[in-house]
Amino acid sequence: MIIMSVDFGDSRTGIAVCGKSELIASPVTVIFEKDFNTCIEKTAALAKEQRAEKIVVGFPKNMNGSEGERCEKCTLFASELEKLCGIPTILWDERCTTVSAHNYLNVTNTRGKKRKNVVDAVAAVIILESYLEYRKNTGETN
Repeated sequence: MIIMSVDFGDSRTGIAVCGKSELIASPVTVIFEKDFNTCIEKTAALAKEQRAEKIVVGFPKNMNGSEGERCEKCTLFASELEKLCGIPTILWDERCTTVSAHNYLNVTNTRGKKRKNVVDAVAAVIILESYLEYRKNTGETN
């Protein structure tokens, strides 16, 4: 199944995708958009372009498991995205993905403006990898 993941942000939204084999999550792009509705439209267009069969949107719970204002915004984003493109969309716990993305970029010595421009796509890859691991371990196929 082709699955697309989204690391939704107020200014930058990272996108990653995996192919039908579900083996490798790859970064696609970062959408630089501050307008909520325009970001949803651009994300829906990418989902159709990538032929996504499922969309996984990062759900930024607090470290104690509670849900804050950011979770509400991501829930609305996922709901509106699914309505617009008709592709099943789920929320996926993304705690620590941005920290992990920065750690990966430290290893590759990616700095400055380039780092800022790719960190959200790397976070989307981490979200998708986590979801793919879950699917593999639970035998989920839909």
